[in-house]
Amino acid sequence: MADEVQHWRVTYNDIHNLIRKATPSIGAEFNPDLLVAIGGGGFFPARVMRTFLREQTDKKALQIQAIGLSLYEPVEGTSAEQIGNEVIRTQWLGPDSGKLLVGKHNLIVDEVDDTRKTLHYALSELKKDVEVELAKRPESEREALRAATKFGVFVVHNKKKPKLAELPEGTPYYTGEEVDDLWLDYPWEATDIEGHDKLAAQDRASLS
Repeated sequence: MADEVQHWRVTYNDIHNLIRKATPSIGAEFNPDLLVAIGGGGFFPARVMRTFLREQTDKKALQIQAIGLSLYEPVEGTSAEQIGNEVIRTQWLGPDSGKLLVGKHNLIVDEVDDTRKTLHYALSELKKDVEVELAKRPESEREALRAATKFGVFVVHNKKKPKLAELPEGTPYYTGEEVDDLWLDYPWEATDIEGHDKLAAQDRASLS
């Protein structure tokens, strides 16, 4: 992508096709039992991925669970200083979320890996929930259940830039596309979808 392009418009078809191409590796290598979508950008990608994964892995009962995290958007009760600096939890899996996660391959899904703060927060907090649940189980079962509980990450786009947080070493990490540090305009943020798609086509034409 050329450096002069400051905005990169992404269409629904772009996202659909990136997920279609990424899913075979995810299904073969990680084989998720549960998709954890980070709202709101992870909702659409998770739903599309579920369709492909169900076909590939024959897991017809594959579920999507949602968590709400905000880093850049204003949330009621937060200060201006928190926006962009602190991840705010707005929705979670419930008081016994560890039960949903223990013993499963859990794939966290979001639209973009920018600073990595949100992904780091999500993974850290979900792992804490697992430990809370394991503490309730017989001690003789804990290590086997801990070993069986896996977390992976899928993002539609990974920005090629220094990150402000890191994922634990060995975390399976998948991305649909590596992009420069541009402002990504996603279709669900557009009110005029035809106009959005027209500008997206112009973006691509400018690089050809």
